[in-house]
Amino acid sequence: MTAPVRFPRFFVTSPAPCPYLPGRSERKVFTELKGQHADSLNDALSRIGFRRSQTVAYRPSCLDCSACVSVRVVASEFAASSSQKRAIKANADLVATVCRPWSTSEQFDLLQAYLAERHPEGGMTTMDEVDYADMVEHTPVTSYVVEYREPSADGVTPGRLVGACLTDRQCDGLSMIYSFYDPKSTRKGLGNYIILDHIARSREMGLAYVYLGYWVEGSARMQYKVRYRPMERLATSGWVRIGAEEQDALIAAAVASPRGEDGLRTGCTKDGMPAVSKTCAP
Repeated sequence: MTAPVRFPRFFVTSPAPCPYLPGRSERKVFTELKGQHADSLNDALSRIGFRRSQTVAYRPSCLDCSACVSVRVVASEFAASSSQKRAIKANADLVATVCRPWSTSEQFDLLQAYLAERHPEGGMTTMDEVDYADMVEHTPVTSYVVEYREPSADGVTPGRLVGACLTDRQCDGLSMIYSFYDPKSTRKGLGNYIILDHIARSREMGLAYVYLGYWVEGSARMQYKVRYRPMERLATSGWVRIGAEEQDALIAAAVASPRGEDGLRTGCTKDGMPAVSKTCAP
């Protein structure tokens, strides 16, 4: 008998400086997503901690470190905190639209403004509009871009774009591949709101989870992820729920850390996502 899906070939990148923890190096294992079974393969790999970047699925495979931990919000049981409720209220007037994975100049300009303010030393700052188009459009799986716009004066023409998120639809949840927003907006909690909106969308779609990528203990820019509860993390035994007391302590530490909500202004990309997938070519 012939297997319906060929087992993928995996490759390993050379060690490089870790973008999150000083003095450490990172290494990634990756494989290509392609063909009619790409969605199924992406679903299976996401459950064991892989993330997608264009046509590549990757995960950390560091020799001497296991600080990067995959986390997901249990959307079906999510309960917003007081600050999250305020973020929802402050941004409730935004018009969210699910768009096909097709890049626009408006999205790219917003991304550039976001990177310049939040990640000025990151690898993605060198992206041009073609690179951004590759990031959005080169997808072998079910993906879309959720745009967040302010309401227009006439209620007909599209309002000002203030946020966007490249999202994968998976069989058990939504995977937030990359989100960005107006870093100089006077709106409170705009970055949080994009996550909260994805949690609400997952619940409406009957999906159990929202995948947030990697959480790195000790990296201030990643601490905002622990604020959504209940949350599960991937352990050697599988997905395990973070206990209430432990998450309370993690949230307290996140609040105390500088720029804990939105990340540091310096460093590489969020989740260690390659700026373009050619960085992962075998």
